[in-house]
Amino acid sequence: MSDGEDQDRAVATLRRIAFLLERAQASRYRAEAYRAAARTVERQDAARLHALAAAGALTDLPGVGRSTAEVVAHVLAGRAVPTLDTLESQARTADAELAPQAAELHAALRGDLHSHTDASDGATSVQEMVLAAIDLGRDYLAVTDHSPRLTVAHGLSAARLRAQLAQLAALRPAVAPFEVLSGIEVDILDDGALDQDPDLLDELDVVVASVHSKLRMDRAAMTRRMLAAVRNPRTDVLGHCTGRQVAGKQRPPSEFDARAVFDACAEHGVAVEINCRPDRLDPPHELLQIAADAGCEFTIDSDAHAPGQLDWLRAGCARAAAHGIGPDRVVTTRGAAHVRTRGRR
Repeated sequence: MSDGEDQDRAVATLRRIAFLLERAQASRYRAEAYRAAARTVERQDAARLHALAAAGALTDLPGVGRSTAEVVAHVLAGRAVPTLDTLESQARTADAELAPQAAELHAALRGDLHSHTDASDGATSVQEMVLAAIDLGRDYLAVTDHSPRLTVAHGLSAARLRAQLAQLAALRPAVAPFEVLSGIEVDILDDGALDQDPDLLDELDVVVASVHSKLRMDRAAMTRRMLAAVRNPRTDVLGHCTGRQVAGKQRPPSEFDARAVFDACAEHGVAVEINCRPDRLDPPHELLQIAADAGCEFTIDSDAHAPGQLDWLRAGCARAAAHGIGPDRVVTTRGAAHVRTRGRR
């Protein structure tokens, strides 16, 4: 194997470890250390990289620490990488725990309608997110960064969103036939309005509407707020409907008339998101059953903020299967053309 091929394998290994760390909910900084090392290694002359490895001096490279240098040295020497082997084994064990109905649903998924990039509060570029989705065998990914009011997440102004749309248009030919869908996770404002220029929303393939503020609003007021958003013809998906957090910095769910909101979703063709983030798992089981009984359609979305998090969809499939929700009721089992058409209802 040539020096260049060894170098490519080292870069791929570093990125794979980062992916698996993200999937396993490891520290964002730890995963980023592997991605930063991959970028550095990729830029090196292959012969120089081998010379540094032979001299035990890989840590002289910027962004390469002891752990990442060890990975590169093992790859260049043709040896197994223990860190990678451990993470791969853990991932296989987790995947094997999926029940048959959930596994069938997972196999039917073709895309993901909720993801974030470093344009808002994601960890990586849109290119890295797209490449990860391709590696996972997906057919499409919707890029849905935050809207302006969510300043803590560096939400996109209309001008920044338009710049992103131009970036996506330039990216599409390079990754075809994979489809990159334009989108936004738009804040539902206090009165139920959507936090972005309506004409700009009309240009997008997917609009995920979510509540991010005043989550403890009075039940009646929250119901009115959510109903207004669901009835807005620009809304395609109701995102993480309760806003709860069940891990880390925990947060109780918002209170609203779930039957009224989910009846409106069914009536207006708005899909209810089954959010797969381990710290959200939203809606809770009780509300998921109400949505199923109301006749809603669903999306099973990762809400990924890093490439490895795109592989979180099994959790949503398990939750859907527990309520008898099959592929026929999940929008993301259908192709990108259907998603785009649905958004023009």
